[in-house]
Amino acid sequence: MGVEFELKYTADPETQEKIFAEFFRNCQRYQMATTYYDTPSGSLSARHITLRCRMENGEAVCTVKTPMEGYGRGEWDCRCDDIRKSIPMLCDQGAPKELISLTAEGVQEVCGARFDRRAASVAFGEGMLEIALDRGVLTGGGKEEPLCEVEVELKSGAPELAIAFATQLKESYHLIPQKKSKFRRALDLAKGE
Repeated sequence: MGVEFELKYTADPETQEKIFAEFFRNCQRYQMATTYYDTPSGSLSARHITLRCRMENGEAVCTVKTPMEGYGRGEWDCRCDDIRKSIPMLCDQGAPKELISLTAEGVQEVCGARFDRRAASVAFGEGMLEIALDRGVLTGGGKEEPLCEVEVELKSGAPELAIAFATQLKESYHLIPQKKSKFRRALDLAKGE
């Protein structure tokens, strides 16, 4: 199983630029356009399952994320430009087989996000982390909401390393923990919540 372990923080553009100046020696840049999907009955979001197709610098990547304890989530992705065709591919990679039966009624677009990402690798202790600075908008229900956040994702090593680094970053830059994923915030926007 793929596991994603990340911590998110709300930031303002000025704070992002200070973090960029301190940590970003070599930087990867991405233009992201994400569409999130659910069934008409909402069976995926009710189970805290995220299904998305994201254009990353023009290349389509379909992803499913499932809940886990703490900051981790199950995560599988594949290169595919059709979310419906990607579902069996994701299951072949190890995503829960129930995804096929859950999506039997079909899937539809429910919300999205458009943002620019700057990402850099950072060695910390015996681990490797990625810091991502995301800036753009969440979309849902015909509305948009600004997005400006910092993500710390564990790439290798113990989860405690990511927590320790993220805690230092939060305290140094007065970051605000963001407990909701981009999907959950965009879905709230779509529902008018």
